[in-house]
Amino acid sequence: MIEIPERKPVFTAKPPNPSRLADGVSDAIAAALFDGRISPGEPLPPEGEIAREFGVSKPIAREALRQLTAAGLIFTQQGKVARAKALSGESMDKIYGYAVRSSLKRLREANEMRRVVETGIARLAAERRDPEGLDIMRQGLAGMLASVQEPSGFTAADILFHLGLAVTTGNYMIRVHMESMRSVQREVSELFSRRATRSDADWRATIDRHQAIYDAIAVGDADLAEQKIREHFEAADIASLEVADKLKDAER
Repeated sequence: MIEIPERKPVFTAKPPNPSRLADGVSDAIAAALFDGRISPGEPLPPEGEIAREFGVSKPIAREALRQLTAAGLIFTQQGKVARAKALSGESMDKIYGYAVRSSLKRLREANEMRRVVETGIARLAAERRDPEGLDIMRQGLAGMLASVQEPSGFTAADILFHLGLAVTTGNYMIRVHMESMRSVQREVSELFSRRATRSDADWRATIDRHQAIYDAIAVGDADLAEQKIREHFEAADIASLEVADKLKDAER
C-alpha cells in the first residue's frame, strides 16, 4: 500500500475568536494568498484538510471558502478543490458598474471619487516612475492616436492609459483599485465620445491632455502631474456628465 505523505501546513494563523471561526479561517487563507504562499491558479488544500489544520468542523471550513469565493479571491467548481485567483478589482468593478448605470447621481459621485483618487495617484506615479507603468501609458497613448473617431477603441486605450498611471506608482493595491474603476472610466469615456458634434480637433485635445500627464510623470514633476490630471478631469469628465444630462433630458 502506497502511503501518501501528509501535506505541510499552509496557513500560519489560527482563528482567534471562537464565535467567528469562519472569519478567522478566511482571514488566514487570505493572508496566504496575499503574501504568495499560494499562487494564482494553485489549488487550496481540500476542505477536510483545512478543517483539520484549523481545528474546526468541515461546515466552518466550507463557510470560510464561501466567503473567499464571494470576495473574488478563490474560485470553486463542483466536486473539485478551490483554486486561488489573482488579486484584481473585478468584484468592485461590477458593483461600480451597476452603480454608475443606475442613475446620473451615482455617476457623478463615482466621477468625483475618481478625480480625488487619480490626483493622488498621479503625484505618486511621478515620484516612483515604474518603467512598466510608463510603457503601459505609452501604449494607451498610441491606442488613442490609432482610434480617433472610433469610440470603442478610444475608450479601451483610455482605460489602458489610466491603468498604466496606477502601475507607474509601483503600488499593487493602487493598481487593483484602478482596475475596480474600469466601469466608471468606460461609462464616462463612452458618454464623452457619443457627442454628435465631437470634432477631430476635440479628439486630439483629449490625447494632448493625456500626453501632458504622461510627460509630467515621465520627468518626475509631481506638482505638474497633479495639475495636468486636474485639468484633464475639468475638461473631459465634467463635459461627459453634461452630455449625460442632455441624454437624460432627451429620454423624458
